[in-house]
Amino acid sequence: MSAFNELDQTTRTELEAAAFRRLLRHLDDNKDVQNIDLMILADFCRNCLSKWMVSAAEERGESLELEAAREYVYGMPYSEWKANHQAKAIPEQLAALEARQAKKQSQE
Repeated sequence: MSAFNELDQTTRTELEAAAFRRLLRHLDDNKDVQNIDLMILADFCRNCLSKWMVSAAEERGESLELEAAREYVYGMPYSEWKANHQAKAIPEQLAALEARQAKKQSQE
């Protein structure tokens, strides 16, 4: 089996896109996983993915509105997802996120 970097660009792009779509399905299937928990553990969340999509579009000279990217990532309008699935952050989560951000800033 060939190494990933030996695959042609089209195949690599297709595999990357498939993995991204799988990540979005996984997040959609696990709506109980809160964005703040993702930020604490992995330093990214659904909003980050949305912003990265907007940036990727801009890098290619395309226009993609943040709300459109969010709807794609969340599988519904962001306001609807927040109302139905986003829990209020508890003090422990906020403290953990603050500690994570402080650690990240000290490493820069």
